[in-house]
Amino acid sequence: MKKTLYIISIAMLALFGLSSCDSYFDVDLKDQPTLEEQFSKYLTAKQFSANCYAYLPYEEKQDAREGGVIRRSDESLFGFTSSASSSVYWQARIGDASPATYTPYGDLTNPERGNFWDRYYQGIRQCTLVMENAHLVADVDQKVRDYMVAEARFLRAYYYFLLFRYYGPVIIWGEEMAPENIMGSELDRNTVEENISFIVDQLDIAAAALPNSVGEIGGVISTSTDTGRPTKGAALALKSRVLLYAASPLYNGNSLYQGMTNYRGEQIFPQEYDGKKWELAAQAAKAVIDMNRYSLLQASTQDFKGYAEAYRGVYSKNWQGNTEVIWGWWHKAWEPGNDWLGSVGGQFPYLLPGKFAGVMYSYGGWMQPSLKLVDAYPMFESGRYPVTGYEKDGHGLNLSRPYVDPESGYETEGFVENWDAPHLDWDTADGKNGVKAHKSTVGRDPRYYVSLVPNGHYWPNKNMNTVMTMYQSKEAACPWTAGTSCNYVGYVFARLLPIDNNFADGAAYTSVRAIFPTFRMAEIYLNYAEALNEQPARDGAGACEALNQVRNRVGLPDIEVSYPGIESDQELLRWCIQQERMVEFAWEAHRHYDACRWMIAKEEYPSANWTLHLSADNYEASYERVDTDHPYANRPAVFSDKDYLFPMSSDELKEMVNYTQNYGY
Repeated sequence: MKKTLYIISIAMLALFGLSSCDSYFDVDLKDQPTLEEQFSKYLTAKQFSANCYAYLPYEEKQDAREGGVIRRSDESLFGFTSSASSSVYWQARIGDASPATYTPYGDLTNPERGNFWDRYYQGIRQCTLVMENAHLVADVDQKVRDYMVAEARFLRAYYYFLLFRYYGPVIIWGEEMAPENIMGSELDRNTVEENISFIVDQLDIAAAALPNSVGEIGGVISTSTDTGRPTKGAALALKSRVLLYAASPLYNGNSLYQGMTNYRGEQIFPQEYDGKKWELAAQAAKAVIDMNRYSLLQASTQDFKGYAEAYRGVYSKNWQGNTEVIWGWWHKAWEPGNDWLGSVGGQFPYLLPGKFAGVMYSYGGWMQPSLKLVDAYPMFESGRYPVTGYEKDGHGLNLSRPYVDPESGYETEGFVENWDAPHLDWDTADGKNGVKAHKSTVGRDPRYYVSLVPNGHYWPNKNMNTVMTMYQSKEAACPWTAGTSCNYVGYVFARLLPIDNNFADGAAYTSVRAIFPTFRMAEIYLNYAEALNEQPARDGAGACEALNQVRNRVGLPDIEVSYPGIESDQELLRWCIQQERMVEFAWEAHRHYDACRWMIAKEEYPSANWTLHLSADNYEASYERVDTDHPYANRPAVFSDKDYLFPMSSDELKEMVNYTQNYGY
């Protein structure tokens, strides 16, 4: 075959010159001719093992790659740039994507066009090679060799899961390498059950062999140089996520895929709903909780500023003090010995308004929060989620016509004079930091103010004293201008942006370090809450208790106080858990996969591109919601049944002629 198929014959690429993403593993492999020599010493075996990390997803890269699903979802809105039309996720959002659209872009390790097939199967093969050859390493003890195998097993299972969440069930090669003489016509999917069973079995084996902390291994592996490599907690956290997906409607008795059989005649998606899968998901989440090794970051002071700082710390607090992150993107640090995510600063210009701190950013406004995300954050005092839904128009949800919960305390009209932001710990030069705040921006959850800077609010930099007005006026700090890169929505997504940084020069970007939290305890608690609420022997009280862990961390009242009687109301509790996941994991690449596995995206995604009326020439008028100011006002978001999974690329199917394409393509 021309390509020898995606998954085959990548060993030589890994052996001769595929460099690690991480400085901590920098070793030159050019003169290592055989696997036996490669694994004869730990120094070179370590380098080979490090290449297993080269395929990790770029979920933190919100403008492209795996993080681009944020664009596809209802939690963001793509700004106007010349590259918008080339984004496969934007094309999918407006209904222009097809199997021919999802093609590799340049280097297969740099897939900007939404085709991750080759990338992850290469990672799977690399991990299998490590597992098969780790026993050859002669200059370390057995504990180190066992760890190398368990580490590779975990990463292999993770790559299979990444394929599964993107494409649905895929080909499972098991413990063996993909046969090098296999024909494309012989390939088709394994079933959902086979995918889940294999991944879970691998994680059970890995969890039994992985340490609670890498420091337990000793010898050549230590907490000072190997922080962030997978542990037992990482394996159990991934198992929790995998089993939660397996129990969810998309994969558990989904009749939409009734006609999908592989060429062997096997039903690919199970057609009978199995409630016991929720019990397994609950048990998996509880196993992580019962480790008693991880905890939510808590406020140092029990006030609004403390709650906000605790949530901000998920990204900004380093490994030594970050009890919440179970596993994250430690490997992408650019500086030796640095356990922080490097190069995150490259995302910041996309988030900032076009003009900021006296600098005009040509990429400003690429990535903006949606008004839907803005509406999702609960009210601080009542703890209730203020918007319960929207009226519909010809494009779907009309975000200018929300259904407001009258008991929430939320108001959609009017302004509050001299409103002081409760999350800021500084005053302006004149001793005041009050602004004329729209009532919709007042009284929200601390996460709202950590994640968003609304039109007319202070930028969180005590040295700037800048009110971020974004309407069409020379007097505005960041004026709206038709046809240029600027903020169109009226809110800046600021969760990645450290406070007291003006981003006026290059050093302001390159100095920033953050951790991308692949698995963290907030997810485990919400996984547990969801599973307890859905399992056949429903545990509403237990679900509420788990949900409250996440809510209480930011000072919200217990869910039973906010919604009396919710323990016995499965549907209401389900909705609250879904809302909580949307705000807690904003822009962590959860929302799209959550909306799809719940099969709610068909109702939640379609809408016009709603923004604040920033083309208005005064601040008060700029808070009207309109669907005419966005440059792509004539290209609303769409979603149909085929969009719950991404399609296989036409390039792959040219050789895998019997492979079953996803529904609707």
